[in-house]
Amino acid sequence: MAGFPGICWFRRNPGSLENLRSSEIIDVPFVQALVKFRLLGKLASFACWPHFWKSTAFLEISMTIATILPSSPGKLPISDYKPLGNEELSARISAGREKLGKKLLILGHHYQQDDVIEHADLRGDSYQLSQLAASSGECRTIIFCGVHFMAETADILANSAARLAERNGERVNVILPDMAAGCSMADMAAIRQVEAAWDQLGEVIDTEKLIPVTYINSAATLKAFCGRHGGIVCTSSNAAAVIEWAFKRGNRVFFFPDQHLGRNTSLKMGIVNAEMPVWDPYADDLGGNTEDAIRASRVVLWKGHCSVHQMFRAEHVHQFRERHPGIKILVHPECPQEVNDLADISGSTSKIMKTVEAAEPGTKWAIGTELHLVNRLKKDHPDQEIHFLSPVVCMCATMYRIDLAHLAWCIENLIAGSVVNEIEVEPEIAKYSMIALERMLEVK
Repeated sequence: MAGFPGICWFRRNPGSLENLRSSEIIDVPFVQALVKFRLLGKLASFACWPHFWKSTAFLEISMTIATILPSSPGKLPISDYKPLGNEELSARISAGREKLGKKLLILGHHYQQDDVIEHADLRGDSYQLSQLAASSGECRTIIFCGVHFMAETADILANSAARLAERNGERVNVILPDMAAGCSMADMAAIRQVEAAWDQLGEVIDTEKLIPVTYINSAATLKAFCGRHGGIVCTSSNAAAVIEWAFKRGNRVFFFPDQHLGRNTSLKMGIVNAEMPVWDPYADDLGGNTEDAIRASRVVLWKGHCSVHQMFRAEHVHQFRERHPGIKILVHPECPQEVNDLADISGSTSKIMKTVEAAEPGTKWAIGTELHLVNRLKKDHPDQEIHFLSPVVCMCATMYRIDLAHLAWCIENLIAGSVVNEIEVEPEIAKYSMIALERMLEVK
């Protein structure tokens, strides 16, 4: 399995997943993961066998992540914060936020754990959060409680040429509380792999008419690749409009890194699977495809996926419909086609939230997306019956690394005059990434 998986386990007694106990957890045996982390612009990787802490059901690896991708030391060491309880950490975070005032913005992604997101000034999807933070006139530091590519996007938008001019050249510091908070999907498409694929494709088809489209859940280097090659960025909300934009400028789309979003979106646009070969970057030649398959393609999909949404299965949908007559299935388009095709509604995180918010009391839902968000929806809408779609729990493991200890550590180091874990995208990469992002903003 490529990339770092979510935290996955089975419950002995399927039912409510709101309050998991260690006694209800069965370790998933023999799950080998290839964990990749960015270090000085490169990827370091190692194999590990995960098991779970009895107290937290969280992923533990035999090799300390900090030795692979160390956090900035700062004036105040992170080791001083890890033994502290949540109550003390929360109080120190609140005190630090008050001291820093409006110069600090804490962003919390929807998948973040509850203890952390309670301290967020803004909650939302990754791109939405970055836009909101970049538009702030007073903010001088962003702490992004998300994952690496989100912090990169925040840096690109907050420190664009236009924004820097508004602040007379003053940069906004962007901080990722834990540098090990990466994204398995983003790391499934490395820039050198994409460049190699582009060159190989150019031997079979005219890449002048091939439009690269990268999902927002990707490294800045891939966004810059799209900027250089006439391509564009998409979100799960606007993927269809972006692909339509691409077809007005070329005759094929190269979609990465999430094959499921690309496939599910294209199917709804009338493109069939036979016209969507999957490019495997580890295959010997042409991503595992024939020249005829590439020539017949309309959308070339990258072999990548979200480890959380990959866990949902068609049988989960059938089981809920059998056990709960009248239930509606609501999923994210990062789910596999077999799930997406069976769902009543498929849409972005924002669409999932708005759909539940607009539903009548008594509506029954089985929702296929990250567990923290589903549990939050369940808590916020007690008049509706809300279930997590799968008996297999799969949380975003790297998102889960952002905790109160790291958040307090970042804030108190700021107060002490030390910026830790700063994310700063190289100027050339930021420039071309911004071009691809601006193209996306022009799509209606």
